[in-house]
Amino acid sequence: MAKKKENQAVKLIKKWEGFMPEPYLCPAGVPTIGYGNTMYENGDRVAMDDCKIDRKRAEEILLNFVKKVEAQVLEVVEVKLKSYQLAALTSFTYNVGIGNLMKSTLLIKVNNCVEDQNIPDEFRRWNKSKGKVLAGLTARREDEAALWLGQVWTHTTIN
Repeated sequence: MAKKKENQAVKLIKKWEGFMPEPYLCPAGVPTIGYGNTMYENGDRVAMDDCKIDRKRAEEILLNFVKKVEAQVLEVVEVKLKSYQLAALTSFTYNVGIGNLMKSTLLIKVNNCVEDQNIPDEFRRWNKSKGKVLAGLTARREDEAALWLGQVWTHTTIN
């Protein structure tokens, strides 16, 4: 039996979030675990004194949230997307949240004209945390912009 191809959004999220078995504070100061998760499937927020998890558990949490985020994206996007465009928006929304996507120029441009050549630039605008440009977010947004265009994303992670 052939191995199922990993979802492009999941691959990109794993790349940029990295795996952390123990709780840590993300650049925004939020307790986080696994592949960038700030909460568990039951809605409980990650706490700094939570137990360590393994990669299998982290992936379960990740896949659960990617499915939810993808559904949220599909609820607000009014146009038909290619799979790689949905993956790019899912990765973006996983990182910034559905509320930020909903109030973004990115979503307005996607809904107005999915072929708008300026859409990749809208991903790139979201490269700050607490007003400070972060190299990791800049590179992640480049990968999401490339994925939006159906290109291979090649940036290396920035630690």
